[in-house]
Amino acid sequence: MMKGASLSGSGGGGNKKIALSLLEAARSRYESLQISDDLFGESGDDSSSGNPFYSTSPDSPTSASGCSSEDEDGGGRKTPHPLGQCEVGELGRNVGDGDLGNSTPHGTPRVKGKEVQRDCTERDTVGESLLHRERTVTCCEEGDAEQQVPIDNLKEEEGWSHTLQDRAAPYFSDTSGPTRNMPPTSSVMDFFQLFVPDNVIKNMVTQTNMYAKKYQEKFGSDDAWTDVTLAEMKYFLGYMISTSTHHCESVLSIWSGGFYSNRSIALIMTQPRFEKILKYFHIVAFRSSQTTHGLYKIQPFLDSLQNCFDSCFKPSQTQVLHEPLIDEDPVFIATCTERELRKRKKRKFSVWVRQCSSTGFICQVYIHLKEGSATDGLDTLKNKPQLHRMVAKNLCQNAAGKNYIIFTGPSITSFSLFEEFEKQGIYCCGLLSSRKSDCTGLPPSMLSNTEVPQARGQYAIRVKGNMSLICWYNRGYFRFLTNAYSSIQQGVIIKRKSGEIPCPLAVEAFAAHLSYICKYDDKYSKYFISHKPNKTWQQVFWFTISIAINNAYILYKMSDAYHVKRYSRAQFGDRLVRELLGLEDTSPCH
Repeated sequence: MMKGASLSGSGGGGNKKIALSLLEAARSRYESLQISDDLFGESGDDSSSGNPFYSTSPDSPTSASGCSSEDEDGGGRKTPHPLGQCEVGELGRNVGDGDLGNSTPHGTPRVKGKEVQRDCTERDTVGESLLHRERTVTCCEEGDAEQQVPIDNLKEEEGWSHTLQDRAAPYFSDTSGPTRNMPPTSSVMDFFQLFVPDNVIKNMVTQTNMYAKKYQEKFGSDDAWTDVTLAEMKYFLGYMISTSTHHCESVLSIWSGGFYSNRSIALIMTQPRFEKILKYFHIVAFRSSQTTHGLYKIQPFLDSLQNCFDSCFKPSQTQVLHEPLIDEDPVFIATCTERELRKRKKRKFSVWVRQCSSTGFICQVYIHLKEGSATDGLDTLKNKPQLHRMVAKNLCQNAAGKNYIIFTGPSITSFSLFEEFEKQGIYCCGLLSSRKSDCTGLPPSMLSNTEVPQARGQYAIRVKGNMSLICWYNRGYFRFLTNAYSSIQQGVIIKRKSGEIPCPLAVEAFAAHLSYICKYDDKYSKYFISHKPNKTWQQVFWFTISIAINNAYILYKMSDAYHVKRYSRAQFGDRLVRELLGLEDTSPCH
């Protein structure tokens, strides 16, 4: 049965008091999520204010009608999300006009933080950040109008029942957070070397020299080449990492006399020497006769990095599977021609992550290669739910038995996958789309829309065992599948101008945790290394190095060293470059 709720308005002295009380209530619930909002409230020029929550695209043609005047910022400007503009409709939308509250059950991480503020015109999509940057998240097919069924007249289908059952949240007793107590005197280099230690860099030195020797034996000697040293390899990494905070057309611009030059670091190594190291740089110089994997040249580094992720940090109970924003600097994208953009989109791999939704720490990275025209290539991956299922299984292979709650986007969400995960002690909550999700086993009547527009906040729930299928209306239909949250417990989205919008607890939790990941993408994707080599293994290497540096910064923000010197993310990157180049003392922060 569809449930409704009254909405309280704003205006007048009495209504102002009501609005303030709603905001206080929302802030209290938001703080109860224990999401480490301090990771975004940093010193320095790149500090961001507010704590935005994002909207997802609804499942209704009515969503195309447009937003009200509330949806525009002070200048009437609408700000698109880098992932793409969603259709109108709100899931946790506009926390500038109000906060998204959450009465999260036991075991879910809880947020510490500040008032969440954002204009509702920023039509950023929670679902889109999980859905490989696909433009819209729509659950209604073109033929849905012909199969519209009144939601309050639903009949039991295939074991799905109207009878709601309360259930306790999955019990989570594990501790979360950094596993190493870094002293207050730790340098930026110390945090970086948690993931890229000296022995890994020494291996790069050895393999690069081996490859240079092999190359010269085959193509002739190179009199300008001398074996690279450990110090030079650190310089090389430093120059590459500098492009994450000082974006330039090419890393070679550092030595130019133009706008992108960086005279403060250019004198440490000459441009010709850098180019020689770049020419011969390798992680694995020789291919084993038994190696068939396309990433054999970088697989040892990926394995080492994953071991470091596992040993340095324990994630919270709630995590997200998604494809992060790691492509380009937004300013650079804005200046690219259409031809350049098309050319740069032809990556031969897809990067997926499992990410802690309470801190933003990326716990696991999965690289899916497009190898020729094989059926498991990247193009197929974007359209085949079974391949997304394979990605999800790979990302969760170390998560079994820990009662984690995993949030997923439409391409991963499926009834059979969630059931399989539940047997392994992994619980899920996912946005559902009849276009992008595997809807096998779900009642068709819950996937269609009613002709009569519903009131905002109305919802219907069908239950099968521990699984709940939710259809929630908020300027469009949103559908969720979950076995992690009770079908009885209710949440609420609070907006300063519109009042309370009721929703099931699963909807509120989905919006809160995934919006946090969207904010991570907005902030930290600016600091990915902008050097774009032609070789796929090198592209993967610099992407994963960028992820490691972001993780290092998150650990730094959670350590005592942050209280000694409060570096912003940009300052952290600049300091790391200088320490790699030997321009800064790596002893205690000062």
